[in-house]
Parts: sequence; structure tokens; C-alpha cells
Amino acid sequence: MAFLLWQYLKDSAERYPQRPAVAWRDTVLSYAELDDLSTRLAVALRSSGVGPGARVALYMPKSAWSVVAMHGISKAGAAYVPIDPNQPGRRAAFIMKDCGVRAVVTTHRKLHQLVSVLPELEALEAIVLTDEHKKPPPDVGARRIHHWRDLAEIAVEEPLVPANVETDPAYLLYTSGSTGNPKGVILSHRHALTFVDWGADAFHVGPEDRLSNHAPLHFDLSVFDIYVAMKTGACVVMVPDEANAFPVQLAEWIERQGITVWYSVPSALIRMLLHGNLDRFGYEKVRTVLYAGEPFPVKYLRDVMARFPAATFYNLYGPTETNVCTYLPVPDPIPAEMADIPIGRACANTEVFAVSAEGHVIGPGEEGELYVRGPTVLLGYWGLPEKTEQVLVSNPFQSAYQEPAYRTGDIVRLEKDGSYVFVGRKDHMVKSRGYRIELGEIEQALYQHEGVREAVVVAIPDDEVGARLKAVIVAHEGVTLSRNELQTFCLDRLPRYMVPEYYDFLDKLPRTSTGKVDRVTLATDAAAEPERVPTS
Repeated sequence: MAFLLWQYLKDSAERYPQRPAVAWRDTVLSYAELDDLSTRLAVALRSSGVGPGARVALYMPKSAWSVVAMHGISKAGAAYVPIDPNQPGRRAAFIMKDCGVRAVVTTHRKLHQLVSVLPELEALEAIVLTDEHKKPPPDVGARRIHHWRDLAEIAVEEPLVPANVETDPAYLLYTSGSTGNPKGVILSHRHALTFVDWGADAFHVGPEDRLSNHAPLHFDLSVFDIYVAMKTGACVVMVPDEANAFPVQLAEWIERQGITVWYSVPSALIRMLLHGNLDRFGYEKVRTVLYAGEPFPVKYLRDVMARFPAATFYNLYGPTETNVCTYLPVPDPIPAEMADIPIGRACANTEVFAVSAEGHVIGPGEEGELYVRGPTVLLGYWGLPEKTEQVLVSNPFQSAYQEPAYRTGDIVRLEKDGSYVFVGRKDHMVKSRGYRIELGEIEQALYQHEGVREAVVVAIPDDEVGARLKAVIVAHEGVTLSRNELQTFCLDRLPRYMVPEYYDFLDKLPRTSTGKVDRVTLATDAAAEPERVPTS
């Protein structure tokens, strides 16, 4: 029985050595090849001092080699830290310094970008997995650089011995933080194993399946794609960037690749519905469609379900801190009176309950904040003990001993049938295109512009992407700012999905009677009028 993530791969390599494990563009790695290459990478990392308790950054575009890296880091006993390869180098550098990575697995291009923003890079081991034969940046010095084929030359003298236990960190996922910097969610092997074991059983995944990997590796949705495939001997097929960028190509890619299990945020399916000409295909092989990360407007969900007639749809819910904790098989057909799809009931080996503002467990028809308990909850936030204590609390309804429970900050309503309906966020965190975004982090970035006096970011509800972002700006006296200038400024500091689309320039911000910024008024105005032209 697997108690560490990489043991899924080891077991499937023994059972299905020649079956395809991962496919990406024209590259297909068998289970035997993936197991062997990742073991050799683990040996290289261990020889560099990487071992149990270490963190290793994974800073590279999604590919077959990034899957090799994930397993190699895990086999070395370290926790991997996937970083969005499309975000600014300075944000990547912050994450690496924040959690004190011992090494980075990257590409030549990304390594060059890091040199200019991460002076500490010379203290790291840099292992490059790439198809290109290039020299390392001169500033990196004698760092060892490996073309992926060079891994075969690394000697493996003895079998790897598990160096961890299941409660050790397996990976850190950095999410948007209210302080203006991203925060690292620490997740254990047990956390992932509980979720993967449930997912493989709940959706009856087997070695003949082909699972899509649409989500980026720094997004928790990818945990299902990668590790459910490894557990069951299925093939995970990585969606290439060029297909993901265009709905027409993505719709064709699903059919051409023979995908049987699809998992993505709703906005990806909505884009294909609106712009992908889905009627060209029958999608007879797609038997399961999973979606998570944001609400799916029913008017679009009905149409998408009609385009995948052989598939059963499931609504999966859960923050990064718990991965998926509730789910619901979507009724087919969706009842005409159903305006919102419930988030359902708890997954196996997980308990959820909601607490009212008065402090009692809610009953049918009542609303409250959702709590989660069980092995899927986070270990904590890296280097943020006070933040951890705010959300990882002692179960208020268990007085016999201390039992951790995670406060999601999500408000839900309990239905008569025992399922939950998502109502909204307790704070002003929003979801856009499946990404969880803390508006305060964007505001902090805008405040770094010397011409910005005040900045507030609000969300505009949108059926297609969940929410669109609007920045309301007050400039310093005598300064004229423009949308293009601020967008360019933000793009150098934030991932693209966090850069506001709309901008409003005011002489002053509205205030409440207590002197606070009146966010309610700003949000209401934004929904009615997304963008106004600067007055000066």
C-alpha cells in the first residue's frame, strides 16, 4: 500500500511497465521510463544535498519532463514547490526565498530569467530538464546542468528507500495572500493520498483511461490528473500550451487524444462552448467530466452537457487547503427550477459541517461557514503561524481532545437532502478563471506605482470567467495615469490572471461613516459601469 506519493508510480511501473504513463505533444513515457528517469533525478538531487525536509522549486513549463521532476523530487525525500512559469521572475524569486528552496528544476530560459532577480541562485543546485543543448548563464557558475537525456547517465547503485512518512510535506502550493505576497499552503503525502484514493474509486479510473491535465501544476486540480493516473496505471495527457490558448484547438485536442476523463475549471468548458465549435465532435470516449474552482452558470452547464452526451458530470468543491472535500453528480437533465448546482456532500474519509454566526451547527435551510476535518486538511502556511492559527482551529464540537478543523471562509446553505449550496466568500477573496485571488495582493502591487495614491480592486460578476477585476485608482496630485501604463506595471509583478481588465480613475474614494473605503458602493458602481474614462 502506498503511503508516499511516488509509490503510486513504483507500483504501476511494476504492474504496467510498458503502458503509457504520460503523454505530451509527440513524447510518450512509459511507466518503466518515468520510474527510471525520476529515480535518476532523485539520485542527482540527493548528491546535491537534497533530502527529507528540503524544498525544491519546480519552475518550468508543463511537459512530460515536469512530471519526471515532480516524482524525482518526491523520491529524493523533498517537497516540491511548483511555480507558475508565466509569472514575473521577481514573484518566483519571492516564493523560492520564502520557503528556502534547496534546489530548482527549471529550463535554460527560466534559469536566465532567475539570475537577474535571485542573487541567491548561486547557492542553489540548478537542474535543467530541456530539449535544448545550451550553456548555463555565466552568473550561475558551476551549477550542474542536465539535458533530460543525460539523466540516463546517472548511476543508480541501490534501490531508493523511503525517507519520509505520510504526514511529511509532499508539496507547497502558493496562493494569493492578503498581505500583498503569496502564501505557501503546506500539504502532506497523507493529504494527497486520501484525495487520490477517493478520486480513483469514486470515478472508477482504470489502466485504459486517458486523463487530461488541463490545470497548471501550481493549481491543485492537477493533483487529481497526475496522481490518479499514477495510482491506476492510466495515462495522463498534458494539454499543450498551444491547444489551451485557443478553444477551437482545445476542443479538437480532446477528441484527437481520446480523452476519457476531463477535469478543468468551468471557464475552460465555457470558452469551448462559446468559441470552440463543439458540435463538430461526438465525444463518445469522454465518460466523465469533472469541474471545480468556481461556480458553473447553469445556462452554460446545460449546453456543455448536451455536447458531451456520453459523460457524467460532477461538481467538485474544495479550497487548496483541503483539495476536494465535497462533490455532487450533476443531475441529467438539470431541473428547470435549479438555479445553482449544489457543492454536494463530503468525500470519503472527510467530514464537513457548517457553523452559524451564533456558533451552532446549521440545520436545513440555514447558512454558515463551512469547516472541514480529516486527513485532507493542510499542515499550515509556510512561515505564517498566526495565519495558520486563524484557519486551522480546534474542532469546536470536540472537547475530549484537540482535533484540527479548517475554516474555509466560505458561506454555505444546507439543503433538506443533506447537500450544501455555496453562497459566497466570508472575506473579499474571489475566483476568476478558476484561480483564487486575494484582491489585497493586487492592491499592494498597484500601490508600488509611484503615481498611485489610493487603489481598490473590486470584482465584477461574470458568467463566463466567474469574475472580472476592476481597479479603482486615485492618483497623486498632478499625475495622470492610464489603463495601459498600470496594466504593464502589474504584468511585471503579478500573474496575468490577477491583472485587472478595467480601470476607473477618481478624485477620491467613497468612504463609510467609520472612514473605511466603501467597497460595497465601488462594487455596485463597477457592475453597472465597468470602466470610465479618466477625467483629466
